[in-house]
Amino acid sequence: MAAPSAAPQRIVVENAAIATVDANDTEYASGYLVVADNKIESIGAGKAPEGLENVVRRIDATGHLVTPGLVNTHHHFYQWITRGLATDHNLFNWLVALYPTWARIDEQMVRAAAQGSLAMMARGGVTTAMDHHYVYPVDSGDLSGAIIGAASEMGVRFTLARGSMDRSEKDGGLPPDFAVETTEGALAATEETVKRYHDASFDAMTQVAVAPCSPFSISTELLREGAALGRRLGVRMHTHGSETVEEEKFCHELFGMGPTDYFESTGFLGEDVWMAHCVHMNDSDIAAFARTKTGVAHCPSSNARLAAGIARVPDMLAAGVPVGLGVDGTASNESGELHTELRNALLINRLGAHREAALNARQALRLGTHGGAQVLGRADSIGSLEAGKLADFVLWKIDGLGHSTIADPVTAIVFGAAAPVTASFVNGRQIVENDRLLTVDEDAIARDARTEAQRLARIAARA
Repeated sequence: MAAPSAAPQRIVVENAAIATVDANDTEYASGYLVVADNKIESIGAGKAPEGLENVVRRIDATGHLVTPGLVNTHHHFYQWITRGLATDHNLFNWLVALYPTWARIDEQMVRAAAQGSLAMMARGGVTTAMDHHYVYPVDSGDLSGAIIGAASEMGVRFTLARGSMDRSEKDGGLPPDFAVETTEGALAATEETVKRYHDASFDAMTQVAVAPCSPFSISTELLREGAALGRRLGVRMHTHGSETVEEEKFCHELFGMGPTDYFESTGFLGEDVWMAHCVHMNDSDIAAFARTKTGVAHCPSSNARLAAGIARVPDMLAAGVPVGLGVDGTASNESGELHTELRNALLINRLGAHREAALNARQALRLGTHGGAQVLGRADSIGSLEAGKLADFVLWKIDGLGHSTIADPVTAIVFGAAAPVTASFVNGRQIVENDRLLTVDEDAIARDARTEAQRLARIAARA
């Protein structure tokens, strides 16, 4: 006879404004949230139910908005140690300027950069992060292990998109020759990473995706075989797509078709795929994404920083394309924060064809929470506050100077200044308190990242 399971420990949050971001956009002006171990047990208006057992903590959330934790769908952690460079370049020139430096990263640098990137996001309400890491120089150490270790130490839910490149300068690509893998080597290393780290369970803290880098740094074989590998292993696939007009031209010249048609010809569209950026999409492209349920990681700040353009997010949403938000690498979005992307997504999209009707505050919040969960294939477990889902949630302080005169709580955190994070929970465990991380030493991370940034700069300068 099996031993009885231990009674769940409960955390009760009360007196909070709550935006659940469920299918009906249910909100409570004053409500409660009950967590049992790592799952949401109940949520509703008014006070929590009486008679709850094993309540280990009660939080009076007066003056706060509770939302699902933010979900980041596109990032390059290693770029934390190359911020502030090539600040007046478009994408292609920026890549040409920085690839020679990036090609000299090693395990120690990558770990410090991952810690910095993760800390900045987690401190700002991100509970699920992802990293598209695709630079694996020869003899650089266990880069994937360093990244996953940093995320585990931080306590965030994490997807490593194990990237790869096999098209270098000698083959007409952008990366230096010594910074790419062979096609066979990249596929083998990706498969090994999936088998070693991917957890398919409901409450998984670490998952792995297959993620060839981009059309101008990978061969068609790597893209096609990457899609086949992802489906054989039952994991998701990710890459960059339709980011710039230069990429569109590149694909037409090399493959005789635009990026979306090229991706579809290689099997790299589908409900198990999501693409970063997707700025230059015509009606046919959007229809293809909608038909195949291919997801999009919208990165408004990076798109603006690199003058890539304005993605057609309202049209994608209207067509039924899953869309989430991404920080993108911090060499093209130096703030490194996702909660500022809620505001930037709304404002930048209002500069497009739909103007003031492009996005509203609740749509922006949905992009950063439920939309991101959809894109990562985890909408059954995260992205909204509902009974049975995992306890990933954030308490935003909205009664202070920056927000107290904005009556609507969701408008306050989207239109207003970046709201302070009083508490952030992942899997029922608190990782942030009053804008400070509880799991790691932020000051030590800042020092280590600066040291590694300086070391990389010296190595690149000598080269």
